[in-house]
Amino acid sequence: MNIYIGCDHLGKDVVTKLITDLNKENYNFIKTTLENSDGDDYPDFAYEVCQNVLRNNSLGILLCGTGIGMSIAANKIKGIRCAKVSTIEEAHLAKEHNGANVIALSYKINYSELVDIIKEFLKTPTASQERHLRRIEKIHKIEEGTYTL
Repeated sequence: MNIYIGCDHLGKDVVTKLITDLNKENYNFIKTTLENSDGDDYPDFAYEVCQNVLRNNSLGILLCGTGIGMSIAANKIKGIRCAKVSTIEEAHLAKEHNGANVIALSYKINYSELVDIIKEFLKTPTASQERHLRRIEKIHKIEEGTYTL
């Protein structure tokens, strides 16, 4: 499976290292085609990564200073469930309970912890328990504008 990854200019060195290190472990990370520059805008990277995730039924990793802006931008795209995560447990629960297909992180997290968080997200099975699937379906209905209480 291809895993799409993108970052704003502040995280480009971290992403380059992540791609090199994680691809050695039999992952297939693909960086956005957008060039990083001092004036780049994180929504552009979130958009490209998320479009690839949807088009290829894959997963995405987004990094910026806090992960918050990337998460907000990603969640504006229909079909994306992006969780801003900071810990291994949050990465696990985001996928297992919430069916996250993208995570957003701060590039400032300790590098080895960042690697562990991403690996946990990738290895965690997607939501399968009825209660989680029910809640994800409600999220879909909210997104479609058909949700009612």
